Amino acid sequence: MSVETILQALEKLEHLHKSLLELAYKKTEMIKTGDTDSLDQLLKDEQAHVAAISQLEQQRQTVVTDYLRAKGIAPADHPTVAHVVDAADTMEEKEQLKATRKKLLLVLETLKHQNDLNQKLTFQSLQFVHMTLDMLRPKPDQINYSNTEARGPSKDQKYFDSQA
Repeated sequence: MSVETILQALEKLEHLHKSLLELAYKKTEMIKTGDTDSLDQLLKDEQAHVAAISQLEQQRQTVVTDYLRAKGIAPADHPTVAHVVDAADTMEEKEQLKATRKKLLLVLETLKHQNDLNQKLTFQSLQFVHMTLDMLRPKPDQINYSNTEARGPSKDQKYFDSQA
């Protein structure tokens, strides 16, 4: 088992995350313009990317676990690249792993920030829609009793004329 297979898995993960980041940028523009039809299609593409990333992450964990076992190290529940860096044989392998890991983490951080922005924009759009709907809805008539109705009839008011 070599570090090369782990590096390939990390590079594929980086590539898929970059592609997902591009979708996140497009999503931002679609949210700004209100293009819901394109946004719906983009969300489907995004789900396909997430499924592929999940599958590739499973493969990466398997490869890392196999590598660590081949080195005689009992892998943790979720083996990480940091474990592989510690177990790598040469400084060149360690540096390659660190560099690839750093690039992936940078893409992940950027993606996280973009998704946070998209979430905030979506929330603001919903607030605007609710505010607009509130302005367009007719106001209900006042259902409270007026002052005189609440106190009851005055002493001057008679319900019937006793002289009749």
